[in-house]
Order: sequence, then structure tokens, then C-alpha cells
Amino acid sequence: MEIEDNEQVFYYRSDAETNKYQGFVPKVLKEVDEFTARNPAEFNKPESWFQLVIIKKDINEIIGDIGVRFIGEDDFQCELGCTLSKDHQGKGFATEAMKITIEYLFNSLNKHRIIGSVDPKNCSSIRLLERLNFRKEAHFKESLLIEGEWVDDIVYGLLKDEWNAKYKNK
Repeated sequence: MEIEDNEQVFYYRSDAETNKYQGFVPKVLKEVDEFTARNPAEFNKPESWFQLVIIKKDINEIIGDIGVRFIGEDDFQCELGCTLSKDHQGKGFATEAMKITIEYLFNSLNKHRIIGSVDPKNCSSIRLLERLNFRKEAHFKESLLIEGEWVDDIVYGLLKDEWNAKYKNK
């Protein structure tokens, strides 16, 4: 995600209803500029979030993004989050983008474990994670404060061996 992407990112990220389970819902374009400026210069930097845009190739338009959080100094774990424009949900774009990202993290960067953190009311994201072979690992009660409200958090996990057993050579 780069600064020149700000208007396209603002279009789908500022929709409060679509992003009701997200921690970042900008109200003005400047907030997207600040969000983008925090994107590290390098991918795979420990203790950082890195935002990748999802581009619909046939129209060369940004339709969403994937956040990758590189966890700890051990360099073997990360977290994924996905945001997709309401105009493009339910069409397989998130699944395809996540598959490509997961494959790269496991088999190019040699990550051992990937997690996904999701609000239990976010059924679409839960289905996405389960479709990608993530398994539910934990349910934390009122563990996140979002927009002044305490919400539950479900953590899903996926190991490299589990991924490769299902998707290698497919």
C-alpha cells in the first residue's frame, strides 16, 4: 500500500457498515495517508504490520487489502487480516488473495504458523479462515476495545505442514 493508493483505499475502508469489525475505519482521507505512512519500508520486518493491496487485474483497481503482522523476533509466526470492498465480496477475491499470501509466507519466507483474529460475529471472515483450513484455537471474552465497546476475539491458526498437506501440488 502506497500513498498514491489513498483515494481507492479510502473508498472501501471508510464504509462503516462493511468494516464494522475492523479497527481502522477512516473518516477523512488524511487518516488513510497516516495509515499508509506507517507501512514499513521492508516486508517481513519483526513486530510490524505490512499492508498489501488487492488489485482486480482486469480493471487495475484496488478492491481491498491484506494486513500481515510479523510476530516477535523469532521470525516464524505472523497474523493475517483481510479487508475487501463490499462491491467485490462473495466473488472469491479474498480467498484467492489470501491463498497467494499464505503460500508466499509459508513456502518463500518459511513461516511456521499463521493466525487470524476475528470477531465472533464476523461470519464472513470466519468462513474465509475455515475455507483456508485454519482451525479455531481460542475464544477470548471481551478482550478487545473497539470504538468504546469491549468485543470478543476468536483466534484461528494454521501451520505450514497443515497448509502443505492440503494445498501442495494442487
